[in-house]
Amino acid sequence: MKKILLLSDTHSYIDDRILAYVKDADEIWHAGDIGSLAVTDAITALKPLRAVYGNIDDHIARATFPLHQKFTCEGVTVWMTHIGGYPPKYNATIRAAIKADPPRLFICGHSHILKVIPDKSHGVLHMNPGAAGKHGFHKIRTMLRFELDKGVIQNLEVIELGKK
Repeated sequence: MKKILLLSDTHSYIDDRILAYVKDADEIWHAGDIGSLAVTDAITALKPLRAVYGNIDDHIARATFPLHQKFTCEGVTVWMTHIGGYPPKYNATIRAAIKADPPRLFICGHSHILKVIPDKSHGVLHMNPGAAGKHGFHKIRTMLRFELDKGVIQNLEVIELGKK
């Protein structure tokens, strides 16, 4: 079993509240718009990190992290990218790939809107953790926490970090 903390759109912001949740997870997944690598450095000082770069990330972040991460964790196939769209209107650049070989869990950021949507037509669970940073139009900073265990996604929780 793995406890996952999922965040996105930090836009160079990290604080003790985020780091307290980092300490309680087994792995941290960041779905892009990291901003400063000081964010990822603070996370990796505590726990393993998987991340993708987002549209605001500079050449250093793009050289450090990929645009897409495809992997399997605890028997769950995962695809994480920053701009992915929502079921059934996935981003045009990935729509065919999701249809041809759907992951069990599809993660993106970008919108700053927390959403968890089952895509029953492809057997995919879509997650967007909203925005954990202070930059953007969102009013409440959010993340997601869940567990993966032998192919099962369970104990999903929304974490509200307060107003930005």
